Amino acid sequence: QVQLVESGGGLVQPGGSLTLSCAASGRTFSRYPMGWFRQAPGKEREFVAAITWSGGSTYYGDSVKGRFTISRDNAKSTVYLQMNSLKPEDTAVYYCAASSRGFNIARISPVDFDSWGQGTQVTVSS
Repeated sequence: QVQLVESGGGLVQPGGSLTLSCAASGRTFSRYPMGWFRQAPGKEREFVAAITWSGGSTYYGDSVKGRFTISRDNAKSTVYLQMNSLKPEDTAVYYCAASSRGFNIARISPVDFDSWGQGTQVTVSS
């Protein structure tokens, strides 16, 4: 497995931007497809974005398409989530995850990911 540590969360006003980072250590990072998920209080964990091991393909949840961008730097063993035009409904704990077996692009689910970070809080509020 790979160890993951998220950073970059915080409080931001509606319409603002924030960039999350996820630093990986352990086994070869570049072999792992990566994803971001989020979970708000009382709600299920929701798929946000995913990226293939090469970074050549990216996928997004419907609620964030056009506003969020996932990217990775394999030389730095880091995956990023650039979040723009943030809304109060984006408030949640954001988790970085790695998949050792890949995911189904038709329905990306938390069960496809087997290594998780501890999460970072993002709060969008005026």
